[in-house]
Amino acid sequence: MKRSILLVLAASLGLAGLSQAVAASDKEGTLEAARVPGSGPILDPQALLWENAKAVRVALQPQNVTTPSVTATAVNDITVRSVHNGQWLALLLEWQDTTRDDRIVVDHFGDQVAVEFPVQYNPAALPSPMMGSAGERVNILQWRASFQADLERGHDLQTRDLYPNAMTDLYPDQVLKVLDVRPYTGAVGVDNPVAKHRDSPVLDQMAEGFGSLTVKAYQFADGKGVWKDGVWHVVITAPMADEGSSAPRLYPGSSSVVAFAVWDGGHKEVGSRKAWSDWVPITFVK
Repeated sequence: MKRSILLVLAASLGLAGLSQAVAASDKEGTLEAARVPGSGPILDPQALLWENAKAVRVALQPQNVTTPSVTATAVNDITVRSVHNGQWLALLLEWQDTTRDDRIVVDHFGDQVAVEFPVQYNPAALPSPMMGSAGERVNILQWRASFQADLERGHDLQTRDLYPNAMTDLYPDQVLKVLDVRPYTGAVGVDNPVAKHRDSPVLDQMAEGFGSLTVKAYQFADGKGVWKDGVWHVVITAPMADEGSSAPRLYPGSSSVVAFAVWDGGHKEVGSRKAWSDWVPITFVK
């Protein structure tokens, strides 16, 4: 499998846009999660702490291993920075996108980005970066612009914006029992985690190959995205020492690998139609 090309950005990345100054290739191709003070989730993509984190540009390739696929990437690369405070890990992901797509309507999708870690890190036998494989579980943290829009503007307000003339005089749950109302509640009725109201724009998931992606019962990951001047700036943060069997064990002084995926909703990318990267080494500074 073709190895992704990694370039280090020389300049700090601000909300004014991605810097055009690119340094020589990082010989080791390694992300370094810098140690920062504090505790708890790291959520601000505009925080000054990112200025001390090394920026690595990761090349993306079209997903054409399985169908439905894409023949060319809408997003060619993504710039990544990483920090941790000993308790929480955070990654700042930045890429160019001329349109902010944060609504889901017929034949139109939202922008998304995901980071992936192997649950059991073995440098001699890495799982597939394409969602892992049988017996080689991966943890996938996926931020969705549509989820964040719901949190910021309210799901009901978004629905009213899309369908301003819609009227509802009666809801089934007002006249039926709880069990009887389920057939009338669509995806919510069958416990689809994507259809539920959420407290975070990030889905904490696990997978062991194509078709096995499962949302974890307990969600700890969080995130925040800012779109400005044609650039997405997204932070994804998660606990380093999750004790579950579907999360990696990360701690200061350790190493692992991480992979990335980006969906451009304006180019009708969704599901397996995406741009993705191979594994990138990452170390966690003591």
